[in-house]
Amino acid sequence: MKAVVLKSYGDVDALAVQEMPEPQVGPGQVKVRVSAASINPVDWKIRRGDFKGRMPMQLPTILGRDVAGEVIEVGPGVDAFKPGDRVMGLVQGGYAERVVAPVEAFAKVPESMDLKDAAALPLVALTGTQLMEEAVNPKQGDTVLITGALGAVGRVAVFAAKARGAKVWAGVRARQKAEAEKLGVDGVVALDVADEVAKLPMVDAVADTVGGKTVAGVLEKVKPGGTLGSVVGEPPEAKGRPITVRAIFSHPDSRRLTQLGQSAAKGDLVIPVSKRFPLDQVKEAQKLAEQGGVGKVLLTN
Repeated sequence: MKAVVLKSYGDVDALAVQEMPEPQVGPGQVKVRVSAASINPVDWKIRRGDFKGRMPMQLPTILGRDVAGEVIEVGPGVDAFKPGDRVMGLVQGGYAERVVAPVEAFAKVPESMDLKDAAALPLVALTGTQLMEEAVNPKQGDTVLITGALGAVGRVAVFAAKARGAKVWAGVRARQKAEAEKLGVDGVVALDVADEVAKLPMVDAVADTVGGKTVAGVLEKVKPGGTLGSVVGEPPEAKGRPITVRAIFSHPDSRRLTQLGQSAAKGDLVIPVSKRFPLDQVKEAQKLAEQGGVGKVLLTN
């Protein structure tokens, strides 16, 4: 099968499209013909070597955490799916024509949803939801600030927070404020404008998708006893503060992914797709995605 292989750490020239052995399905696993895979920040951060310390991996490897496609084979013990089912899933090695993953990694794609566009959902939908439901866990009426609220993970976190009955502040760049108002939140703050951050009311929690100086600049706005949830690791500036810090990694959840897919199909949850590229144009696709400020970028077969 054709796949995108990361040969060494570096820029996009470290990526190569080549023939690789097709993965074989085992007990409790599902094999999928990939229609599309999406590009996520973790992909180019791995490519650059940003995670060599905490996520060492053997190279060469196939990147890609989420896919959508058609089931072509199921392993022994699998009865949730059958060949021909349209599915999306949180996987490893999604930049390929075929992928195999445990059955719990997949969820059925609603009939009304474009199969390729469904590839934009799994990683960001589960990450944003788990950030809110497992790390922040707000009560109804709590005030939550979401950094990077216009990013794909941030949009899902907004969706999940509103579903909990929380009051939501969207933290974005100054140039994004008008777009952030469309999220239907209780307030919008430009996190790159010091005066705006200073006027931000105290919050019960921060859901952080950005990290770095951005989250460090809002820690003083978290009430004592409040919570910081993060998908980019614990900020060192949070140490010693009277708040609870929970950093999470996303994990497969077939049931929740099914629900999120249904919400997306109804238009309640919107993850914009910016552009589709064929698998052979992975270098151009990653360059565009890495620039930021766009919707999801997909690789298609």
